Amino acid sequence: MTKVTTKWLALVGVFLVAVAVGFANTAADLPEMDGVPTAEPETVGMSSERLERLDRVMQGYIDRNEVAGVVTLVARRGKVVHFSALGKRDAESGAPMPHDAIFRIASMTKPIVSTALMMLYEEGHFQLRDPISKWLPEFADMQVAIPPPPQERVTVRVKTIPAARPITVQQLLTHTAGLANSYRGIMQPEFLAMSAQTKPGDTVGDMLKRLAKLPLNFHPGDHWEYGRATDVVGRLVEVMSGQTLEVFLRERLFEPLAMTDTHFYVPESKLDRFTALYRPDANGKIALSEAPTAESRYVAEPHVYFSGAGGLVSTARDYFRFHQMMLNGGELEGIRIVSRKTVELMTTNHTGDKGIWLAGPGYGFGLGYAIVTDLGPSGTPRSEGSFYWSGAFGTIFWVDPSEEIIGILMQQLRPYVHLNVRPDMATMTYQAIID
Repeated sequence: MTKVTTKWLALVGVFLVAVAVGFANTAADLPEMDGVPTAEPETVGMSSERLERLDRVMQGYIDRNEVAGVVTLVARRGKVVHFSALGKRDAESGAPMPHDAIFRIASMTKPIVSTALMMLYEEGHFQLRDPISKWLPEFADMQVAIPPPPQERVTVRVKTIPAARPITVQQLLTHTAGLANSYRGIMQPEFLAMSAQTKPGDTVGDMLKRLAKLPLNFHPGDHWEYGRATDVVGRLVEVMSGQTLEVFLRERLFEPLAMTDTHFYVPESKLDRFTALYRPDANGKIALSEAPTAESRYVAEPHVYFSGAGGLVSTARDYFRFHQMMLNGGELEGIRIVSRKTVELMTTNHTGDKGIWLAGPGYGFGLGYAIVTDLGPSGTPRSEGSFYWSGAFGTIFWVDPSEEIIGILMQQLRPYVHLNVRPDMATMTYQAIID
């Protein structure tokens, strides 16, 4: 082979690499992972060129050292058209972010556990308006806290009155039960004092017996207040099914849906895909909060505490499979999890005009999901009827039935509200629609 021929072939090789990079969002270049069906964006009414903006925006956060790394996934009409892994899984070690990175999904556990309970609803175990005391008698005869007037709050203990009505299953699923919580309200110190995580060997059932001794923040059904209600939902799954929440989810959801990397605790064999957790420093740059090592509380060892409110770890691929099932009306690849009518019931607003303060105006709440009810006040391009939730470590997902879109953002930063990374994910997705 001549020197000229060798040089020409090298130039061709460089050209081909450049072409491949220039079309990084094409279906051919998306990672091949079981259960991630891909398509060229244009075949489902989205622009490859405009989807590249999503990577540029996310890379900006990484370049500014505001987040360590992200995984983003966009699917339309059942096909993944964007699946990107940027930055570092672990900035300290320099490990790059893989597409199958495992994240702490925190409150994105709630829709999964709510669905588990609705599977039991379909088997005839309960009605939504049933009082939870039928299965958890510790929640009978609840009291409601009445805060003292401001001038007496230092010296006067909180007073209580009997709850006007029992807590129902529906109120648990919609966060209107009035349960004491760790986010805000008059019962914070007491709530934190009974935290289950401080006692080795505690189960969720043990924690709930202590939680039930605290007065409610309001009469059941009166308001919306985010908190630990989905831990109670998970406990109902256990009592009704006779299985631990971990076993029920694994046997009834994760294995049928081939969600192979969704667990309550990361197996040590998968530590090389577990992400580091970060916090912002005084300058808004990332600082290590928890290393992805065997010392993490999220790593497998003999555990018995399975939190329905926020205990799972997962991947973008697994979470996509779960919500493609929901978008399909409860079925995926011939596996029926729930009926179409149950999905409709779960993703309908159950809270009327109660303020969903964590989501803001323009939202209601269904059974485990926030629902976009009024596009203008919501401040989001997601269609009315879209359902979503997010996690305390910066993750978010949504499902838009009108546009047949699923969006998933995985990152690990807490707190994260000083950044627009999550709303940017939605903006960059919808601006790519061209049909």
